[in-house]
Amino acid sequence: MRRIRLACLLLIFVQVQWAALGTHDVYIVTMEGDPVVSYRGGVQGFPATAVDSDEEIDLTSEAVKSYALHLRGHHDKLLDSLLVEGTYEKLYSYHHLINGFAVHMSPLQAEFLKKAPGVKHVERDMKVQKLTTHTPQFLGLPTGVWSTGGGLDRAGEDVVIGIVDSGIYPEHPSFAAHNTDPYGPVPRYKGKCEMDPVTQRSFCNGKIVGAQHFAKAAMAAGAFNPDVEFASPLDGDGHGSHTAAIAAGNNGVPVRMHGHEFGKASGMAPRARVAVYKVLYRLFGGYIADVVAAIDQAVQDGVDILNLSVGPNSPPTATRTTFLNPFDAALLSAVKAGVFVAQAAGNGGPFPKTLVSFSPWITTVAAGVDDRRYKNHLTLGNGKLLSGLGVSPATHGNMSFSLISAADALLGSSATKYSALDCQRPELLNKRKVQGRILLCGYSFNYISGTASIKKVSQTARNLGAAGFVVAVENSYPGTKFDPVPVSVPGILITDVSKTEDLIDYYNSSTIRDWAGRATAFKATAGIADGLAPTLYNSAPQVALFSSRGPDVKDFSFQDADVLKPDILAPGNLIWAAWTPNGTDESNYAGEGFAMVSGTSMAAPHIAGIAALIKQKNPKWSPSAIKSAMMTTANTLDKGSRPLRAQQYTASEMMTLSRATPFDCGSGAVNPKAALDPGLVLDATHEEYIAFLCSIPDVNQSEVSNIAGSACNSSSKGRQRPFDLNLPSIAVSQLRGTVTVTRTVTSVSEETETYTIMTRMPPEVALEVTPPAVTVLPGASREVAVTLTARSVTGTYSFGEIAMKGDRGHLVRIPVVAMGFK
Repeated sequence: MRRIRLACLLLIFVQVQWAALGTHDVYIVTMEGDPVVSYRGGVQGFPATAVDSDEEIDLTSEAVKSYALHLRGHHDKLLDSLLVEGTYEKLYSYHHLINGFAVHMSPLQAEFLKKAPGVKHVERDMKVQKLTTHTPQFLGLPTGVWSTGGGLDRAGEDVVIGIVDSGIYPEHPSFAAHNTDPYGPVPRYKGKCEMDPVTQRSFCNGKIVGAQHFAKAAMAAGAFNPDVEFASPLDGDGHGSHTAAIAAGNNGVPVRMHGHEFGKASGMAPRARVAVYKVLYRLFGGYIADVVAAIDQAVQDGVDILNLSVGPNSPPTATRTTFLNPFDAALLSAVKAGVFVAQAAGNGGPFPKTLVSFSPWITTVAAGVDDRRYKNHLTLGNGKLLSGLGVSPATHGNMSFSLISAADALLGSSATKYSALDCQRPELLNKRKVQGRILLCGYSFNYISGTASIKKVSQTARNLGAAGFVVAVENSYPGTKFDPVPVSVPGILITDVSKTEDLIDYYNSSTIRDWAGRATAFKATAGIADGLAPTLYNSAPQVALFSSRGPDVKDFSFQDADVLKPDILAPGNLIWAAWTPNGTDESNYAGEGFAMVSGTSMAAPHIAGIAALIKQKNPKWSPSAIKSAMMTTANTLDKGSRPLRAQQYTASEMMTLSRATPFDCGSGAVNPKAALDPGLVLDATHEEYIAFLCSIPDVNQSEVSNIAGSACNSSSKGRQRPFDLNLPSIAVSQLRGTVTVTRTVTSVSEETETYTIMTRMPPEVALEVTPPAVTVLPGASREVAVTLTARSVTGTYSFGEIAMKGDRGHLVRIPVVAMGFK
């Protein structure tokens, strides 16, 4: 009878599988059994593949190859035994960082798979989004850092940076190999190079050492349109080429646009190699299943650094804990394999809890505004000076010309079909009237939606023979970020609504009209200044308005986590770098070879490139040591020696500046020179990260085992707390009474050094460190005890720091945040 019932159940399930064919989703499944990086033996016939933390896995060994093949075969066997052929599609086998696979199947099949022997966790796929020069000089790289690595001709040599993004434009001079010293082979890197399906040429050239694309999940979800997207590593967006060039673009590449040179571009590590893993596409962004496949492949290929200017749309919902999901688990294994990971913090600022990068093993990067600003002004005929944005030449001969509004230049009633006032369609305007005058245009919502652009206004002005153009913002659009745009004709964007009112009042009072309101004479005049040269400011860096803010969250209900995020601040505002001519990400740069864009997407590759320089000098350092070196040496003062400030909104939604907190900028602004010689580092092992996960209150320990692949140690249950993780920061979200935490510092200096320890904290929280001084021998470690006491309950965080000042010149800072609770 039992066999009959089982047969009936199987028959019913087969019928259900066929009936559910039309409702498929992509799911990520994790399995019992260790992946390659963690496997220490136990399966008959397959020797261990894991190695100690100071060793590298030999990816070409028979042990690695055979065990990976074993895992893939096990995935196929499970699916074949449980699901009907033709009702599902396996997209990827993950075997290097996590043991699992991505499969396109119905929700009912997913529920059935959850109950199968050997299956740990099943999670529906999620989308990811993009988190969209001068900065080497601003960061002091040419004189202070590149010289230590053999000069700019060797900075980052043979370090491989994996760029998980929208692909690359290999023809760009930032990635050229023919104008530089020859690139030798990198034997340890085993990644492949796809061929361009159109040109049949490889995407690799010595500078670019790997190029692959991942889109199986996107295709299975029906999001991939082959008529619009490139099924290759070619960048059809611009975002990936831009981030790759920031991290590792060639040095001294002239940035030319519209006949003007804006300087010379360079990546942070100009001799580092680039390995491309395309996961983002023009129309829809990307999918976690494709991203995890790319990360798994990148680490298997042998990258040293991973840059992720991508992130989820929100904290994961399928698990109780933010840090437990296939994406973060793959990155945890990547860090275990010795790969440093930089991820953009997100662009949800200046509002709190908007981060999309959560886990302590990831270096989360906030975006800063550097010292270069492009500003311009319009001089009216009545003597008023109106400030604005415009990277453009001045009006001819620095003279003034008469103004004409687009509304006064319309070509008849046919124009009413279109929005002619935003000056996107020159055929709607009277060329005879506009020629030789400055065209006055309105700023509509079309600019925010992306259907209108300053570039098109410039083209309209040029086509009509205008002396220049003005785009004036008449209504405030809360949250809108106005960036200067390089254009070939004199032009300016007036963003201040009150200044727009002055302009319109002057124009109306100076324009003569007939009885029907038609303009008959244009008496208003104006001149546009030269805006091609930037102005340098000492009030830099600042935290950019759009940069996502902490505190970090530990679950989907947005409860505060005992982890400080973001970790560090890097330039991310108006960054010049490579672009792809067919890029669609920024309409103002369509068809251009360079773009000046903003986002934490631009900040993360700065950190990835600087990590490559640290890795070059200290090849044996762990990812957490590299992260610590940058965090503990970060600047907390701007170039004017004032405390760092953050751009914020006032109650009336006007931008203002306030003193930055660690929730804005982490430990501070990256200081590459100091990071190369930090004196001390705070290191963390894979086992300590697992202990951190197990210590999170109310965590489901089976989820830790199922997703992170390691079981919690029952003997340490209750003793470990999340803030005990040996991070270069301390965050206690609920400080009740007195709490003591320890931090272990390890000397990476060649000399013995004695550090005097000082603290700074507001009176609401008492902060003490013992001992008051430590002497650390080269390579040795010392432990310090940090005691926090809540003196009053304010309902807000207190921000302070621990400063360890060495007698040989090193200064180590550890930011501290805590909120007193009853």
